Amino acid sequence: MKQIIQQIFRSGKFIVGFSIFTTILLVVIVYPLLIPDPPLNIIGQGTFFEPGIYVSVFDSISSPQYTLNLDEAAAKRIASKLGEEDRLAIKEWLIASGIPEGEIEIENTEKLLDQWFENYDPAKNIPGMTNAKRNYFIRLNKAITGLLSDEGMSITVKNAETGVLEEKGTIVPSAYVNVNEVPNVRVLPLGTDNFGRDVLTELVAATRVSLQIGFVAGIIATLIGLTLGLLSGYVGGVVDDVIMFITNLFIVIPSFVLLILISFSIGQDQRGAFTIAMVIGFTSWVWTARAVRSQVISLRNRDHVNLSKLSGHSVVHIILTDILPYIASYVVMALILQISSGILAEAGLSILGLGPRTTEVPTLGLMMNWAMIYQAHILGKWWAYFPVIITIALITFSMNLMNTGLDQVFNPALRD
Repeated sequence: MKQIIQQIFRSGKFIVGFSIFTTILLVVIVYPLLIPDPPLNIIGQGTFFEPGIYVSVFDSISSPQYTLNLDEAAAKRIASKLGEEDRLAIKEWLIASGIPEGEIEIENTEKLLDQWFENYDPAKNIPGMTNAKRNYFIRLNKAITGLLSDEGMSITVKNAETGVLEEKGTIVPSAYVNVNEVPNVRVLPLGTDNFGRDVLTELVAATRVSLQIGFVAGIIATLIGLTLGLLSGYVGGVVDDVIMFITNLFIVIPSFVLLILISFSIGQDQRGAFTIAMVIGFTSWVWTARAVRSQVISLRNRDHVNLSKLSGHSVVHIILTDILPYIASYVVMALILQISSGILAEAGLSILGLGPRTTEVPTLGLMMNWAMIYQAHILGKWWAYFPVIITIALITFSMNLMNTGLDQVFNPALRD
């Protein structure tokens, strides 16, 4: 056993796959200990917040302020409020209102804004302008009003007795706060999803649940396939005919179609993660059974098996002690592939809306389903679906690498 383990860990492919898979497992285990937030907890009152560091505006006002004279600060402030698209829109309005195009310089921010504020009139009727475009210019005017001003913004508080607003302070453009001194700061490395939930926390929990589904489904499928394959291959005769007849029935109907039909018949309320895992397991054993059967047929007439028969050992004893150890490596590789297939099957079911209950626990497939329903891929909200795709790819890639590494160790034809 020690020598076999040493051979396994000499395989470069196995080590790479094992390292990736172990890293994913460690993240899944450690992250909830550091951040014990519920994965389906809604923290954002809105949809698809971009990844970044979010600071409480209310708390930042009361935090210690520091004066920093940064030359690029004004340029960044202007760029955030007046992008290239807005500059072209301003030019379009000015030309439509009668300003010669040669007098408009969109790169000269100060001159462009002066021309805008001198000429813009929301009540002015410009031929061919739609109502939506008119509303856009109204919003743009509000956004850029006072953009070049160096004056501070007043902080006022309503007097509880008189109801009059009283000035409590002024915030100037050069005032900064240290983010470490703001009481409430939340880091969202992957932003929020369509429900306003932390995508990273949700992704870690979904990975854990999908792995659980994959392991349960893989174990069930491997046990069923192994049991039927051993019996069919060793006993033969009527037993082999009956098992192969059942196996061929499952082969005729594509397993994923059968999986869809069973999941649909169960109903949303009864579809928990464990239930889905069992359904996947009970529909994925066919190829394992056929492969094990072919292995057993090649072993059942070997000398050590015939010697065990002559010694009077039972069928169960012969299968467990004289046949199973010789195909154990193949069974382990089949289990790895079944786990990977189980994770992919759950993802496919959930994308179709036939996965586990959406209000109970997240899975990788459910996250993809939510992103598709709320058109994250169309709106360009990559953080809602791309990390899920990467996670599924890493899990399946690592398991296939481990399987390939084990195949190189145990298959004499592939050894160097």
